[in-house]
Amino acid sequence: MRSFRVQLAIRSPAAIPVAVALISAGSLWTLRVILDRELNAAILNVASIQAASLVDSPDGAMHFHEWELTPEEAVSVRDLIQYAQVWSEGGLSLLRSQFMTTDLPLDRAALRQATGGEVVWREQSFEGLPVRSVYYPLGRFGPPHDRHVLQVAAPLAPRDHMLDRLAAFFAALAGVVLLGSAAGGWWLAGRAVRPVHDVIDQAEEVGAESLDRRIEAWSDTREYHRLVEVLNTMLGRIQQAFDAQTRFTADASHELRSPLTALRGEIEIALRKKRSAEEYREVLGSNLEEILRLSRITEDLLTLARADAGALSPRREAVDAEGFGARLAERFRRAAVEAGVALEIVVEGGGTLMIDPGLVGQIVWNLVDNGLKFTPRGGRVDVRLRRAGSELHIVVDDTGPGLGPEPNRLFDRFYRADAARTPGGDTPGTGLGLAIVHSIVARLGGSVDATNRPKGGARFDVVVPLGSERRISPHTK
Repeated sequence: MRSFRVQLAIRSPAAIPVAVALISAGSLWTLRVILDRELNAAILNVASIQAASLVDSPDGAMHFHEWELTPEEAVSVRDLIQYAQVWSEGGLSLLRSQFMTTDLPLDRAALRQATGGEVVWREQSFEGLPVRSVYYPLGRFGPPHDRHVLQVAAPLAPRDHMLDRLAAFFAALAGVVLLGSAAGGWWLAGRAVRPVHDVIDQAEEVGAESLDRRIEAWSDTREYHRLVEVLNTMLGRIQQAFDAQTRFTADASHELRSPLTALRGEIEIALRKKRSAEEYREVLGSNLEEILRLSRITEDLLTLARADAGALSPRREAVDAEGFGARLAERFRRAAVEAGVALEIVVEGGGTLMIDPGLVGQIVWNLVDNGLKFTPRGGRVDVRLRRAGSELHIVVDDTGPGLGPEPNRLFDRFYRADAARTPGGDTPGTGLGLAIVHSIVARLGGSVDATNRPKGGARFDVVVPLGSERRISPHTK
């Protein structure tokens, strides 16, 4: 109901005057039809009475049944008098009412129609005033009147005056309604729009330093409350994204500063005095490790930035499942040997997969790299790739210490597991690998979940949709 009232307040200033105008026009037209119908009935009654009086005279002479009025009295009741005149077939006046000083206006076409037995109506002007006339055939009253026509006319001034007064009344009413609706509409519209201005003023005061502020609604209208709720929800999402971006920037700065600080310190120490070639070689080797770490962080940040910007566009192609698994196993073989961890990659079902081998390979690489980092020597990392309908399931298990009480927090950027997850208490890596997995999987339209295995260790379960395989006919070139 509140929504209806707001819409009515906004639309009524234009709708009400139009409605009043339409009603007024309809009323005037209806009243005119009614008055014309009553006037026609009165004229016909007079015509039938006068026609009967013409033939009822004992002496056979024609005369009208009229009031016995003096000329002065006739003038005073002029608007009530209905004039009568008898015409011959040739348009010769045979008789006219005693109150008339001149003949009625004659329409010869109507006279010819009436001579033929038809009742004909006309609107004409008599003595400067509008009149309505009926041409009434007298042939029905006997042979003496076969070619005689009775014309009876009544003034239209009373009808026109009544319609003019009613039109003036409706015009005045429409003016009052227009002014009233304009004033009321202006007041109601201002009252309805005022909360919008309040919302705009509050929204303009929200900035980067005050994202925790929320907009308050000062209207009891449900739609405004919903608008404010939507805006506050949007501000909440913006605040979360801004806070996450701030944390991400701070973490990235910290991660980049650490290897740069190490590089600077080692170089400064090496330059304090002359050293042997072996010592310089050790410094350069340590610097190379820090540079490689910087390169990995930079590449990971670039991947995440491309994912956030929507620039990671999947390019699916037909890939042999067995060959894809074999290439992944060869890629990880050396890293698994160095970590002292048994690695097995199993492809269930075989066949052809419509995937982006680069993005899917990066998913598997980051998950296996994570497993190799946190699995102690002598442990295992198992990878299973299985096609299920139109989806590819990737499951990576390790025999490490598990993921802790909040497994899915591992997908946050720069999140580091606690010491329980790390052999020796040190947390390797940049904290971006699993965040990259999450971003790529989301870009592919899939899902990723992290859980603790009942027998110990971690499990990552990835589901990505497969593209439709295009089958080529052997006859197609």
